[in-house]
Amino acid sequence: MKKRILVVDDEQEIVASVSDYLREAGYRPIPAFDGESALSAFEADEPQLVILDLGLPGITGIDVAHEVRRRSQVPIIMLTARAQEIDRILGFEIGADDYITKPFSPRELVLRVQALLRRVSGPVVEAPVAIGDLVIDLSGREVKREGEPVDLTPTEFDLLAFLVRRPNRVFTRLQLLKEVQGYSTPALVRNIDNHVMNLRRKIEPDPAAPTIIKTVYGVGYKLVF
Repeated sequence: MKKRILVVDDEQEIVASVSDYLREAGYRPIPAFDGESALSAFEADEPQLVILDLGLPGITGIDVAHEVRRRSQVPIIMLTARAQEIDRILGFEIGADDYITKPFSPRELVLRVQALLRRVSGPVVEAPVAIGDLVIDLSGREVKREGEPVDLTPTEFDLLAFLVRRPNRVFTRLQLLKEVQGYSTPALVRNIDNHVMNLRRKIEPDPAAPTIIKTVYGVGYKLVF
């Protein structure tokens, strides 16, 4: 049975585009264009995940999130045109699991959906991800470049897999250290630089001018594709 995803936004074009991508990925989208219809659909269809615009007219996205969280622990991905840190903090405080800022890539949003559902439902078989001549088999923990195996250490693969599942999203070194290696000791954050350097040497066409794992100066790293 296809997992049901509630898609809530007052912009019909966004709902239509996101719904198309979700269908292609094997999900059943449930569209809603305001807070009232969103809550009705949530009650009637019991979705496995909610994609929710915070800037809804009338019953706001914040109100919807509060009510959804009161009824359920279903994952929530916030859509927001606001890039202010305080807005993201507010969203997380009301129980959202992830956020994406408009304008966004529907493909990236689907990857976020897959990652969240994987976390709440356990491991699933994932399709390989291709980035140019690089193919990453997330389920088989294998990487090939131009058809030839790439020899990665477990930590290098875990770091690459973490970033692949969250493309175009910037992470600090401390965040990566915690997510990939399970600890968040500030004195060890530069370990991530070494792993990134090794990864670039193995997967980038030109490690001196990386196009896959980008440095965001003063912040950390992101994977681009």
